[in-house]
Amino acid sequence: MSKTIHEIMQISPIVPVMVINNVEHAVPLAQALVKGGLKVLEITLRTDAALESIRRIKAEVPDAIVGAGTIINIETLNAAIDAGAEFIVSPGTTDTLIEAALKTGVPLLPGVANPSEAMRLLERGITAMKFFPAEAAGGVPMLKSIGAPIPQILFCPTGGVSQKNVKNYYSLPNVGCVGGSWMCAANLVEAENWDEITRLAAEAIELATN
Repeated sequence: MSKTIHEIMQISPIVPVMVINNVEHAVPLAQALVKGGLKVLEITLRTDAALESIRRIKAEVPDAIVGAGTIINIETLNAAIDAGAEFIVSPGTTDTLIEAALKTGVPLLPGVANPSEAMRLLERGITAMKFFPAEAAGGVPMLKSIGAPIPQILFCPTGGVSQKNVKNYYSLPNVGCVGGSWMCAANLVEAENWDEITRLAAEAIELATN
């Protein structure tokens, strides 16, 4: 039975936001992150390798829950689902995209940056959202402010989250998980430094939760 987006958000405190340029890196990168304890992976559809990376990780890394990010229209939505994405993440929301995404039944994490956008999605019955770009949109103070009048929404803040502030975000009662990319930085992936990626993944959990 497939998991809901709320269940997916509770599996790992950090969701690695992965930009994969070389499809040959997809499986070892995913294995390194899962080994470090991060099982929920967001593959952004920013590169030509993204869709094939989702397929390979789904086939070869059974412990991973593989989602697709940078879903910005119906075309990318359908492509991600066809590739096997188990959840989808958008940087923002449009009525057309939300309508199409809800019809698919695939767990959805739509992006919002302010209370009005969050309230519009709440009217549609959506209670799990990506807060993006987190730091630029007001960061921890903004999430605290939104949480007071709208406590029923669970957020995944992404954008500007780092080792220095991840605990500040994750400790908020209306945050279910945090999106970040430092543990799978481009230079580490290009160097195929999988051991360091595993170390940073494990460290990220410690930073967020302790």
